[in-house]
Amino acid sequence: MSHRTRPLVLAGALALTLAACSGGGDPPSSSGTPASTSGTVSGSEVLADDLDVPWDLAFLPDDSALVTLRDSARIVRIEDGRTTTVGTVPDVAADGEGGLLGLAVSPDVEEDDTVFVYSTTDEDNRVLRMTLEDDGLGDPEPILTGIPSAGVHNGGRIAFGPDGHLYVATGDSGDGSNAQDPDSLGGKILRITPEGEPAPGNPDADSPVWSSGHRNVQGLAWREDGSMWASEFGQDTWDELNRITRGGNYGWPEVEGEGDDGSQFVDPVATWSPADASPSGIAVDGDGNIVMAALRGESLWRIPLTGTGSSVRAGTPERLLEGEHGRLRDVERAPDGSLWLLTNNTARGQPREGDDRVLRVELD
Repeated sequence: MSHRTRPLVLAGALALTLAACSGGGDPPSSSGTPASTSGTVSGSEVLADDLDVPWDLAFLPDDSALVTLRDSARIVRIEDGRTTTVGTVPDVAADGEGGLLGLAVSPDVEEDDTVFVYSTTDEDNRVLRMTLEDDGLGDPEPILTGIPSAGVHNGGRIAFGPDGHLYVATGDSGDGSNAQDPDSLGGKILRITPEGEPAPGNPDADSPVWSSGHRNVQGLAWREDGSMWASEFGQDTWDELNRITRGGNYGWPEVEGEGDDGSQFVDPVATWSPADASPSGIAVDGDGNIVMAALRGESLWRIPLTGTGSSVRAGTPERLLEGEHGRLRDVERAPDGSLWLLTNNTARGQPREGDDRVLRVELD
């Protein structure tokens, strides 16, 4: 397997180097190992603890939150300091990195009482629709099946975009060829209707594929300007933050990090050594910056962004909470503007007393 990667940059680099992107019309990328500049937070508050491998979090209109638990296939609700189980998804195969993963609340939930989850089965990864009922969540209904699954690289993040369609991040399931295969749903970001059909305006009207060439996307977020962002696990050299555009090809497995000049592939906006990141969930803070949960890097990275559209620029990332809470799986912006984090120490790493937790932090 060929990987066209940039030369290794020393970990003590003081700034990101801005370079023109490939792939035509996309933002310039920021390359180089980011400096470990330290930002500050206003402290952290534990909202829930003793959770078994929490994976994704989404808020309901009453400001309570739903959380998926990967291995037990449960969905819990966090409200006023209480954690209660509201549903269990059947037929989940919690093998390796698979299990009950992504969670998204319908933008019309007050009318349709609908939430969506992404789960691994013995046959595939799939998207399921569930109904909020007085006594919890109803039985799940599959709306999209056939996403490749394996012990690794299942992707799993799902989120509604500002266009009202559901975006689904998938992994290559350990087979890099899936990412460049237009007939495979693996190694892609998919865009579907709430009924599971290819959304209007997709590059191929008959396909749910929105972008391709991904290794393992686990973070999706949108800025107020409508731009879409995704975090992606690299292999040995570069983890990525990408700005996602319709029909973009992000290069895996031919490229890890930036490609050669003139490449057909879209370059990342920022990259990290996997030891510093191994990124999962991302969110947009109140200032329009990306915040990114890091697993192996045991940090929350804040990536300052300026400009909009094709003129966006990334400044030097700030490393927050380094080592304070261990591995971080997800970050979501709460209705009050704070950030809620999910730790990920019970699945891998060194669990601490009370792990895993939901934390609330505010950035300075």
